[in-house]
Amino acid sequence: MGRTHGARPRRVRLWRWRRNPLRRRSDLVEAWLLLAVLVLALLSGAFCGLAAASAVDGSLAERRERATPVPAVLTEDTAGLSAPVTQDGGGGVWAKVRWTAPDGADRTGRTEVDPGAPAGTEVTVWTDPAGRLVPAPPDGAEARFQTVMAGATVAVAAGGVVLLGGWLVRARLRLRRLDEWEAEWCRVEPSWRRRMTG
Repeated sequence: MGRTHGARPRRVRLWRWRRNPLRRRSDLVEAWLLLAVLVLALLSGAFCGLAAASAVDGSLAERRERATPVPAVLTEDTAGLSAPVTQDGGGGVWAKVRWTAPDGADRTGRTEVDPGAPAGTEVTVWTDPAGRLVPAPPDGAEARFQTVMAGATVAVAAGGVVLLGGWLVRARLRLRRLDEWEAEWCRVEPSWRRRMTG
């Protein structure tokens, strides 16, 4: 007969949910804890993510409502201005423009425009209700991207906080279980020693 090598122990799935003499009360508590943490992480992540996405979408919508496109005129040539380098090779330059505020007064300021435009070129700027320059509000794909990214980030963060809390509680349960095992061994070990030496 050939030698039999030690077989790898078979992994028993969901052993904490099954009745067996080695399962302790703390094992069942840990099983319920893991299930509760998983469900809570999914629910809180989804809820917080949707709430964050809704808040960002509302904020962007408010920015779009408050920002008004206004015609303006370049007051300087942009040919000599250096354009910032971007990944797609495009980019604007900051140049001085003049526009008319809602009260009829002429205003001047700097905004990003296409490079190479001569003075006197008409451009479009965005202003708030008081006629001050504001950045162009995100719209279309950019707005959707910001909304989705905000929701996803908050969802992952919220779910991660719940998982971290569950992990800390589980670690505490394991330490308590080790203490219980040590206490039981201290009670049982003397009787085993007497049997071995008797």
